Amino acid sequence: MGFVYQKAGLADLELLVQTRLTTLRAANLLPDSAELREVERHSRAYYRQALENGLHTAYLAFDGADCVATGGASYFQVMPTVHNPSGWKAYLMNLYTAPAYRRRGIALELLRLLVADAHARGIRSISLEATGMGRPLYEAFGFVPMEYEMELPERFFDRYRPEPAPGIR
Repeated sequence: MGFVYQKAGLADLELLVQTRLTTLRAANLLPDSAELREVERHSRAYYRQALENGLHTAYLAFDGADCVATGGASYFQVMPTVHNPSGWKAYLMNLYTAPAYRRRGIALELLRLLVADAHARGIRSISLEATGMGRPLYEAFGFVPMEYEMELPERFFDRYRPEPAPGIR
């Protein structure tokens, strides 16, 4: 029997939250005992709101009754640019396949479904973060390193703590 791919909805909220925690533990090499209650709480709130307002799409892959893989796309809008006149972007995340099911094309199918969902919305700007394990899949799909973006790592945030400016309340 083949795998069944299902677009997630609010009825899948708890499954999405649990697969998110599993993904984070795997990507960050955390033990099962790692404390993630705050992430769990915020993930539940995020999924509830984003699924209701259409700003997140998630797919689940099943082998019978067992969820064996997941993937999601968060949609957001930035200022329009010449290359992205609508300003809408998709950020793929939470692509995870249970170890016993890897190398069977499941992640590739989830990736295809997520990119097709973004395409159907008219979104042509899609990015993601890649673990070492996922990078070959994304490269084979056509993803390339980003040339024109940078990120300020969290370790520098305190350096730029805002101070009240004179005359501004």
